[in-house]
Amino acid sequence: MNGLLTDLYELTMAAGYFECGKAKEKATFEFTIRRLPAHRNYVVAAGIAQAVDYLLNLSFNDEEIAYLRALPHFAQVSPAFFDYLRDLRFTGDLFAVPEGTLLFAGEPALTIRAPIIEAQIPETYLLSAVTFQTLIASKAARCATAAAGRPVVEFGTRRAHTPEAGTLGARAAFLGGCAGTSNTLAGFRYGIPVMGTAAHSWVMSFPCEMDAFRKLQRVLGPATVHLLDTYDTLEGARRAAKLGGPMWGVRLDSGDFDALSRQVRGILDEAGHTGAKIMASGNLDEYRIRDLVAGGAPIDSFGVGTELATSADAPHMGTIYKMVELEICGIKRFTAKYSEDKTSFPGAKQVFRDVARDVVARSGECGKGEALLRPVILGGKLVEPLPTLAQSRDRAAQAIANLPPALRQLEVAEPWPVIHSRELRELIGQTHSNLRG
Repeated sequence: MNGLLTDLYELTMAAGYFECGKAKEKATFEFTIRRLPAHRNYVVAAGIAQAVDYLLNLSFNDEEIAYLRALPHFAQVSPAFFDYLRDLRFTGDLFAVPEGTLLFAGEPALTIRAPIIEAQIPETYLLSAVTFQTLIASKAARCATAAAGRPVVEFGTRRAHTPEAGTLGARAAFLGGCAGTSNTLAGFRYGIPVMGTAAHSWVMSFPCEMDAFRKLQRVLGPATVHLLDTYDTLEGARRAAKLGGPMWGVRLDSGDFDALSRQVRGILDEAGHTGAKIMASGNLDEYRIRDLVAGGAPIDSFGVGTELATSADAPHMGTIYKMVELEICGIKRFTAKYSEDKTSFPGAKQVFRDVARDVVARSGECGKGEALLRPVILGGKLVEPLPTLAQSRDRAAQAIANLPPALRQLEVAEPWPVIHSRELRELIGQTHSNLRG
């Protein structure tokens, strides 16, 4: 894994740690949800699998090291540091919540304990990979909740910020509750169901719409989904109905979905195609889906693109990666940040979840309920196989179903209670007092 996929200051700090003789000090860092994104009552943890892959394969090759050596920032750094980088591998521990776990503000999702350089360099990658997929999984969960059991398909790769973001976004969307994706690489790589048949260009490539429908059906048979709105949506529906089966159904991509779906349903039913389904796509989000479902629109599934692939209404989240402990020659020192609005809390932690609240406690405490942070990597080795994507998806679905109804709604509700244990409160107070002198 490319060790250069990080911010420069992670590497300049690494050089500084090395030159100051701190490379063997063992540090503990935590990835924490400082604040929930806008309009969210919870987030769905995702991207843990990519974080694990990064840590297990972190390394620097000769070309990358030569590039670093040529940078002016490293002009005073000894050759021994670059030899150190050449042999660098992650030898530490990772504790993490399983993908699909619901998280709330103030809760750690990952804990890394390793020699300080090995713990410092991953910061950039972990913040990017886990935050991004968590945002998309959380948006997908909202869309799936709004659809009330009707399938939601992820259509967003073409609107994603990069093709790889689209592929990982498709993974996260499936984890969060989408039924499938239009991204065939995501289908191949992650085993996600893929969906889609033809675009407007297919219809426009033929002299007439009827011919385009007929040829598509000849190729795809019962998987055919006719796109109706290239010219006139209702006339397109009449032509698709006249052509007959086999077909999966039709897709609406523009216009008044409520009114059009009712009219199209009538056209299909009158022609005897009562089993043909209607999909709607185009500028959909969870709020429009909710309104269509609540209004009784006869739409069988929804395709969501831009709003989902970019988490458009909440494209960022307050996640942090902070040192919470430092062990030097067997002596542990607790670390924290106390600046206004950017506080972090000392000590490695655990989160206990019971039916009424979450308790953030010190690592090693006994608590009531499920302990969310679990060992994933110990001594640089994977403890056991990670949950499959399907298992993580099921975990998320079950957790969302168990939420109080107010937290499942789209509007912001009273937050789920998250408190600190007595021992953690005492440590926070002691550390603050020590740092103030």
